Amino acid sequence: MARTRILVVDDEPDILELVQYNLRKANYDVVGVESGEEALAQVRTTSPALIILDLMLPGVDGLEVCRRLKRDTRTAAIPIVMLTARGEEADIVVGLELGADDYLTKPFSPRVLLARLRAVLRRQHIEPVAADAVIHHHGLMLHPGRHEVLAQGQPVLLTPTEFRVLHLLGRRPGWVFTRNQIIAAAQGEDVSVTERSVDVHIVSLRRKLGTVGDAIETIRGVGYRLQE
Repeated sequence: MARTRILVVDDEPDILELVQYNLRKANYDVVGVESGEEALAQVRTTSPALIILDLMLPGVDGLEVCRRLKRDTRTAAIPIVMLTARGEEADIVVGLELGADDYLTKPFSPRVLLARLRAVLRRQHIEPVAADAVIHHHGLMLHPGRHEVLAQGQPVLLTPTEFRVLHLLGRRPGWVFTRNQIIAAAQGEDVSVTERSVDVHIVSLRRKLGTVGDAIETIRGVGYRLQE
């Protein structure tokens, strides 16, 4: 059986060696490069199943690599896990909005990196729930057609904006949505949603959903997700 191929992009030789060692130990087929230009060339020749991408690269940086890959229909579906020493919210948000699937800040635990990588690969084989499909997850039942929500079998009254936010999170459990993505999904004809109001809606959702609301996780500096 062919091993899953992972492309690792990092200009720090020690980090590159550490990541490659741990991935090979976990039985992955690994290709390592040290620049954005090499990464773009390797993607087209080795067809990796996933890319671990450092943001601070010489020449073409990680954000630009991500932008180019996600803009190209031939490579847009390849998942990207960002690995960066820069934990600033702006860098992480930009990367996720460009299409990266997850991020990890340095210094990092190899075990955590492997866990994140496996989770991203697993999600690649799960199609998002259709927009009109009933969602059942963590004691939650959300029926789009009826605009109905049950938490542990009990009806929950949500505002239209709260419903749209919960529907977005529920369609892709485990996926991190930035505040800007949530804003885009939650805007209504008569409702203006801001970054601050997103946080308020999340607090309200958790309160109304009770213990089921604990499944809505805050990803610090990035946004929110529904536990996988």
